[in-house]
Parts: sequence; structure tokens; C-alpha cells
Amino acid sequence: MSTVLIVEDNRSQREMIKGLLEGSGLTVAEASDGVEALEQVQGHRPDLVVLDIVMPRMNGYEVCRRLKADPDTQGVPVVMCSSKGEEFDRYWGMRQGADAYIAKPFQPTELVGTVKQLLRG
Repeated sequence: MSTVLIVEDNRSQREMIKGLLEGSGLTVAEASDGVEALEQVQGHRPDLVVLDIVMPRMNGYEVCRRLKADPDTQGVPVVMCSSKGEEFDRYWGMRQGADAYIAKPFQPTELVGTVKQLLRG
């Protein structure tokens, strides 16, 4: 079974995403900011990361850059999931190494479908 790390500072958003992914048969780990996410990845490498952008301590762009720069984690797919939904935000997220970019609010099927597709990779 695949493990997905959800990195989201908004608790209700994190719980909602967790419920969607667990409901589709995935194991879920959680982090509330970028620093916590990087600490968790060192301990237990997830199969995929769902990453918010605007967070305290370290934003999602920086987390993504660090994951993709590390040979141990560069192969882990990253789905950026953010309220920053402009074309430039999407472009910049992909430039940081994200494998997919989903703007909030999103359809549950869009998130689950994107995650499943990347896990099949």
C-alpha cells in the first residue's frame, strides 16, 4: 500500500485531503509545515507528497526544491495543492520540480485521480 505525505498548515484542509486519500485505499502521513515535512521524509520516505505552498516556517516551493535536489527523494512525486491558482503560480510550481499542480478549491476526483496516476507512474 502506498503512503502519501500531506503537507498542509490548515487543519480542516489537511483532514479533508486525508479522508479523500484514505477513502481511496492509501496510507496517509501528515505534516503541518515545510520543516516538519522534511523531518518526516528523512524518517519515512513517502511514495508521494501533496504539498501546500503558503505555510509558516518554510513554503511549499522551498520544500519541493529540497526534495528534488536530494538524490534520496528526487524520485518522489510532488503534487502542489494551493489556493494560488493563477497560471504563473502553476508555472512556478512546475519550475520548482512539482509533478502536478492542483488549484484549490478542487474536485475530489481531480486530487485522487492525479495522486493515483502519479503513484502508478
